[in-house]
Amino acid sequence: MLDGASLRASGVSHGSWSGPGGGLARSLLRTKSGAPRDAPLLSSAEGPAMIYISEEDSAALISHEIAYEAVRAALVAAVSAEGRVFPAVLGRSASPTNTFSIKSGSSDHLTGVKVGSFWSKNPERRLPRHNSTIVLLDQEIGRLSAVVEAGTANAYRTAAADAVAADLLARKDARTLTIFGAGNQARYEVLALARIRPIDIVHVVARPSERRDAFVELLRANGLNARVAAAEEAVSSSDIVVTATPAREALFEAGWVRPGTHVASMGSDAPGKHELPTQLMATADLFCDLPSQSVMIGDFQHIRDRVANGEIALTAIGDVIKGTAAGRKSDDAITVFDSSGIALQDLYIADALIKARMQSAT
Repeated sequence: MLDGASLRASGVSHGSWSGPGGGLARSLLRTKSGAPRDAPLLSSAEGPAMIYISEEDSAALISHEIAYEAVRAALVAAVSAEGRVFPAVLGRSASPTNTFSIKSGSSDHLTGVKVGSFWSKNPERRLPRHNSTIVLLDQEIGRLSAVVEAGTANAYRTAAADAVAADLLARKDARTLTIFGAGNQARYEVLALARIRPIDIVHVVARPSERRDAFVELLRANGLNARVAAAEEAVSSSDIVVTATPAREALFEAGWVRPGTHVASMGSDAPGKHELPTQLMATADLFCDLPSQSVMIGDFQHIRDRVANGEIALTAIGDVIKGTAAGRKSDDAITVFDSSGIALQDLYIADALIKARMQSAT
């Protein structure tokens, strides 16, 4: 992490902690009231400096390039001796349709948590349903080091995990992509993949809606040949298949997947969610961000017993990055990546945003 002097020089909003909730509350209030970014909110002599980056600032700072590098490093950290990812906590508000998750972890230089929330009626208030807040702790004393609002950055982070895995597992000549879903996350997935493979055809599989049609037009505006397609037609003609939905049953049949295809589940991140056919998992090579979490809340939860008894093996994608495990074994192999989203990705994204904010202020 970065020290207070560096932050003051860079112009990142900062303040010190002075009692339970005090420093943080004053830091946020001063920041939102328009205090100069290079003005200390509280004297650093009172305690350790705390960084705050608003949703507006993090959205302006994030990019596919920043997210890719941060997530790649996080996936390596997840399989290192110093990396720790703790069980996710899932909860809800008084309204059962408003849900949240708490994911925590640590590495050799970062410790913290991410709170991700889904508030179903936010669009009625012209607010996004998905929000994300990352909290970093000082490695030495355990107090608040940074608070980063990262709703938009979280979408980049999720798509980056897909891109990092596809860069290792998809065939180099992959050109045709199928995306299940037309929600907010889907566009980030497609654009992230288009950076690392020469994608020129995108099949969109989603229910008829204005949002689906707008999504297709957005992809076309980004130079992609996008079209609405039926599930079987799309899957059977694609080199990469990505699911980005809240589905609770398989979205397609295993027999539709042709040899050489790379498949990624990006939407399964809670018990009961289910995007991929379990039959596919018996014949494909399986990869994930973190095996212990994937079998609990990811799509591989549906083969948990078969993994536990050794019938099916899972490979952490971080091991493939490090070169300690094999990725794609042949052009005809079918590979599957299950991304349930791990806390280290969030911590590394927050750290990257702080560094980006410093660079933008110099």
